Amino acid sequence: MSSIRFANVLLETKPRALSYPTMYYHTDQLLTPDARTGDWTIGGAGTVDFTTYFNALSVLKLLKYTRATAFHLHIEVKSRAAVTVTQTRAERLSMTPQLVDSVASTVPGDGAWHEVILDIAVDPVTVIAGFQIATQAKTAIRNGYYEVEFDGDARDVELAIATTTFRKERFIERNIELVKTELLASDYDIANHLTMHVIDNGSTLPAAELSDEHVTVTPNENVGGAGGFARGMIESLEQATPATHVLLMDDDVEVSPESILRTYNLLRIVNDEYSEAFISGAMLNIEDTQDQKEDTGFISTYDGSCVPAKPPLQVTKFVDVVYNECYDEHMNVPADAHRYAAWWYCVIPTTVIKYNGLPLPIFVRFDDVEYGIRCNPKFMTMNGICVWHAKFDIRYNAGVERYQTIRNQMIGQLTTGLVPDTKTMLYSLHHMVDLECRKFNYTDAELALAGFEDFLKGPQFIMQPVAQECFMRANRQKEQLVPFDELRAQAEQLGITDFNPDMLTRQAIDFDEPRSLKQRAFDYLTHNGQRFGSNNFIAQKIGGNGSEGDADRIEYTVIPSAGWIYPAGMIHKENIIIAIDWATRKGVIRVKDVQRYRDVQKRYKRDMAYYKKHAERLSREYLAAAPQMESVAFWKRYLQMD
Repeated sequence: MSSIRFANVLLETKPRALSYPTMYYHTDQLLTPDARTGDWTIGGAGTVDFTTYFNALSVLKLLKYTRATAFHLHIEVKSRAAVTVTQTRAERLSMTPQLVDSVASTVPGDGAWHEVILDIAVDPVTVIAGFQIATQAKTAIRNGYYEVEFDGDARDVELAIATTTFRKERFIERNIELVKTELLASDYDIANHLTMHVIDNGSTLPAAELSDEHVTVTPNENVGGAGGFARGMIESLEQATPATHVLLMDDDVEVSPESILRTYNLLRIVNDEYSEAFISGAMLNIEDTQDQKEDTGFISTYDGSCVPAKPPLQVTKFVDVVYNECYDEHMNVPADAHRYAAWWYCVIPTTVIKYNGLPLPIFVRFDDVEYGIRCNPKFMTMNGICVWHAKFDIRYNAGVERYQTIRNQMIGQLTTGLVPDTKTMLYSLHHMVDLECRKFNYTDAELALAGFEDFLKGPQFIMQPVAQECFMRANRQKEQLVPFDELRAQAEQLGITDFNPDMLTRQAIDFDEPRSLKQRAFDYLTHNGQRFGSNNFIAQKIGGNGSEGDADRIEYTVIPSAGWIYPAGMIHKENIIIAIDWATRKGVIRVKDVQRYRDVQKRYKRDMAYYKKHAERLSREYLAAAPQMESVAFWKRYLQMD
């Protein structure tokens, strides 16, 4: 019977581990590392439970994805008093780890190192298995890991990491160093079967200094994530020993090398059913380290938006760790919706790349979504395989969320069929334009239309090297927020004298009011007072009683600036909106402009009329161009690799 050292018992001293130790263990005693030896010391009598996100073994998923037949825990222990190591387990509805008293080992307190080996007991209802250490005195532990026995031989795996970066030197240089020191310089099998391709779209990294026989840094034109990952795939396919799998990883992430090690080991013992599956690493938040945002997602068949397949989870909570492993996506993802794996951490077999081709040349946004749906793979997810990524909800960018999103949604729909009905994507455009207009953000409504209009130009437009300029133009043309001091001055120019952004709270910014049925009807029929409104802006004033400090004031409302938010009650019948991005301490003043509203609506109707007239032609053209856009030959010309 073959076996593999599948996962290490992970104990770290990185800031995230010190801030959130319950991702690794739960204890009533202090755990401290020895920087010289790497051992960890349990401070005294008590218990340490390792049935956690990083240190519980994902038994249920290993039996599903791999050829696993048995599991063993190995750990070395030293103490001056007896120490007992006991297996733990969790079922689907477990609230706390359950001790398996029949699987335990007690070592004598003789001050010598003893290796403990537990034969993990599992049954059909076991979701995860772990262990607990009970001590009576100060105790040292080291070299803990899970061994997995499996049928047959280990698969030959050549794992290539492909990451594309644009001026994120701090993140990418740190990740290169982690790969070099903790994986390539290790004694693990992965050290001989791992390469890393860094596609530097900003050409700002010291390529010669960072590159070696395993790591290659390639300066590149700024072709976005799609182009960078396409080049990474090509280089992985054409390296001296061709890769069997490519790990696509964002540049602005933090990753534990243990996640990559477990990924490699999972690929070595995967069964035939999942041999061409994607491994989708979960995205946890850098800002809130314990919060899991997504592992896989799907496209909403209602509005074309990207939706996490799982609800948000906190991986410091035992019940969420269990929930994460036994979650059935089929219960939550509509039957007619398509799943995808985002490219912050996604492993793709090269057999799949050879068969399905490369990403579309759409720069950023929906490149990973379209590719995942095109390939239609099975997915593997697992506790402990993850990255930490900056929150999307505090870094809204209309250049991406309006221009790139609608353009690429439509391109992906006509090449691949992201949703069953193209009307879904057309509704997405309508919703964007309508929502921005209701909030008087005519600028970003026009940006969405610009994205749609570039889609209407057909595939020959996007096949030219125009993606970078389109993205830069969108970022120049989007609504521009200004710092609070400048925002206050702009408000005063409008006669608003009582606006003080420094006194705002998140509660005040995010607050919304309920609307009555009558108010809802008014907003629907008039688009927040614009459909039948006057062309001239009239500032609403609230009259005072003449006393000092109570003079007439200009009425306005404060809302969040992010485009996807609709604070309907706060903007009802308003003429002035002050939109705030609290994370960057910036904002913008929007004033109702009925003529501009009419211009946007006229442009929208014109664009839709053009689309309806040419829909069949566009569909044929995009479908016919897709094989070329996805080919290695096209991308080599596009990237000037020939």
